[in-house]
Amino acid sequence: MELLQLHPGGLTYTELVQAMRQLHPDRNLKSLSNDVVNLDRHFPSKVYKPVKGVYRHVQFRDPPDAQPGEDKSRSVARVARIPEEKFYPLFAAWLTNDIEEVTVAIPLGGNAFRDRWGTPDVLGKNESRRSDVIKGPTSIVSAEIKVDTASLLIGFGQACAHMLFSHKSYLVVPADASAEELDRLIALCQMFGLGLVIFDACSLARPAFRLLVRPVKHEPDLHYTNKYIKRVEAKLFT
Repeated sequence: MELLQLHPGGLTYTELVQAMRQLHPDRNLKSLSNDVVNLDRHFPSKVYKPVKGVYRHVQFRDPPDAQPGEDKSRSVARVARIPEEKFYPLFAAWLTNDIEEVTVAIPLGGNAFRDRWGTPDVLGKNESRRSDVIKGPTSIVSAEIKVDTASLLIGFGQACAHMLFSHKSYLVVPADASAEELDRLIALCQMFGLGLVIFDACSLARPAFRLLVRPVKHEPDLHYTNKYIKRVEAKLFT
């Protein structure tokens, strides 16, 4: 309990066992491990799990009316965030060059699709190259980027809506979102087949995009695919 009180963010199972072993070198590892397993169930008034595998003292539990893991410093940082659209070309380049998910990607955003269902922030296409022996059909990839951790649920809904016309859809969120929110997003993206990427929303020089969940390719409604792609055909297919 004293160790958990020294770590407001909580400790994983392994971290807690290792810390206890340093304090009690005379005890064997198995004995210490047994002390940690189900700690939250044995002492529910003192310990809880904010996310899977993490033990946290209840004195650090987030108030019901607060965003998980939110504090004043984070609220101030949120105000100073870099404008979202600055990251569009950076993610388009990462999607094309770093993970080679697409052959061409363009920043969009705004109201390029002229539709209340929303326009993706980045749109890309993946086509077979001339050198490919086996050639496949063209696929469309979309991405929704959020720099504000208060908009993660909105971003998730928008990324889901983009599955209507794209073969793969990504949700891109700040890496400093709370562990609980990221844990939920990982689970939801796996369930819905979305790709999940985290990045440093405070750095244009090194956004450090990192893939957490790979998107699942599916067949969109080609009626909507053609409807929207026609509006940006000149940019995407030239």
